[in-house]
Amino acid sequence: MRLTADEAFRAYGDRIFRAALSVCRNQADADDVVQDVMIRYHSLGQQYESEEHLKAWLLRVAVNRAKDITASFWRRNKTSWEDCMEEAAFEEPADGRLFAAVMGLPERYRIVIHLFYYEEYSVREIADILRRSEGTVKSQLNRGRALLKTKLKEEWDDDE
Repeated sequence: MRLTADEAFRAYGDRIFRAALSVCRNQADADDVVQDVMIRYHSLGQQYESEEHLKAWLLRVAVNRAKDITASFWRRNKTSWEDCMEEAAFEEPADGRLFAAVMGLPERYRIVIHLFYYEEYSVREIADILRRSEGTVKSQLNRGRALLKTKLKEEWDDDE
């Protein structure tokens, strides 16, 4: 018996997610587990004795992958950026507030702002690194700057 990856996902995706979530206790990691399980299912291409055998295999792989993620070095040793901010040394207090404001941006803006200002890459280099068009990078830089300006202005107004 063999289902397509789409059929298997529709039939068992929710169960795989719930099993992974019960182990990982984190939605993002559980989503990663579902993706990993479905990629493995698709790439193996093996036949199963029955639908019950397929379901058991998918759930076993999901639980094992979730345990791997939970026990990983990265997961055991990760820290939030807020904790890093407490330890980071900035020459001026304003630099720390600016960095915190940048970290509060949506990811697509945060990455381009960081690469442009902190790592000093050009727009062309950022486009190459992120595999985006230069126009997209310029647009994201402009939108990120506008969000930062608004966020910092609100903070400035609150301080007064």
